[in-house]
Amino acid sequence: MSIDRNESRSGQKSENNVHRSLLSPPPLVLKVGRYLPTLILIGLAVNLILPQLASVETSLDVIKTMVPWAVLLAALGQVVSYLGAGYLINSVVAKVNQNIPILKGAIITLAASSIGMLAGGPFGNAAATYRWVRKSGVSAEGAGLAGTLPTIFNNTILTALAVAGILHLLLAHSLSSVQFFAFVLILTLLGLGFAAIHWGIKNRAGFTLIIVRIAAYFARLLHKTYTPASTETSISRVFAALETLGNGGWQRPLLGAAIYAGFDMLTLYFFFIAAGSPVGPEILVVGYGLPLLLGRITFLLPGGVGIVESTMAALYTGLGVPGSIAVVVVLSYRVFSFWIPTLIGFPIAFYLQRI
Repeated sequence: MSIDRNESRSGQKSENNVHRSLLSPPPLVLKVGRYLPTLILIGLAVNLILPQLASVETSLDVIKTMVPWAVLLAALGQVVSYLGAGYLINSVVAKVNQNIPILKGAIITLAASSIGMLAGGPFGNAAATYRWVRKSGVSAEGAGLAGTLPTIFNNTILTALAVAGILHLLLAHSLSSVQFFAFVLILTLLGLGFAAIHWGIKNRAGFTLIIVRIAAYFARLLHKTYTPASTETSISRVFAALETLGNGGWQRPLLGAAIYAGFDMLTLYFFFIAAGSPVGPEILVVGYGLPLLLGRITFLLPGGVGIVESTMAALYTGLGVPGSIAVVVVLSYRVFSFWIPTLIGFPIAFYLQRI
């Protein structure tokens, strides 16, 4: 009897396995479905970059004549920018009467940004920041604020710069029809995002449920396991951070975010000087804020790679900067502001994980 039961059970299991195999798509389909959005975005980025490649030969001549002292100032600007990020974390932690050194905050920012490149984007960045700030002796409340508030302040500054750039283009009548509709779409998405957060503050349970359902949907779409607890924790930290902002004391963190963005923009400006083509502040702002904001919205591409470079070069070229100079300046800026910090951040992350 036991043998018959075992055979029936094994037969039933084999039937279930066959049924599952018939319902689940083959591995190749899973891989294509998982990476298709990223491939589409990369394709769009390549198509935007290709028109700029005609000026590569001229760009090499620009590189040979770049002013060394201006390149050094660009590097210094990037160093001060990350110190501003460290000051931002320092000022956020100070809101709960605790302390983390500015240099330590800058180091954590570097490492967490690199981790976010590999896992989770802004969520991975926030989780890594929380973990390392917590390991530095800061309370869970302070670490939660350090993992959440810097992103809010940095994106607020970037949004303000992007809107200022769009308004300048509108007033100068320098927008093509495609750019106009693209920028309207971006502003609409931002407006909907702020409206959703405003509604979520008053309806936390409903907002959390909607976000969890959206995250679960994308997890199923990408055939990944999903646990709502991590999403719920992230949302609760965001609400706690917003409550802290509502109680005042936002001036120092805002100053840190302004230093971070301001000196990052100076890095770009010094490369224009190094290339022998300095630009005015209005042109600098127009080409700076919007591409970086677009790169953060297209989070499927780590760091907005391809999107930021192509959009920034296209904007500056449209504003009268020679194509060869725009390509050199933008790529040099991205090397200093993105690639070098990312490469430095990985060994720092390994060190912070070990201590």
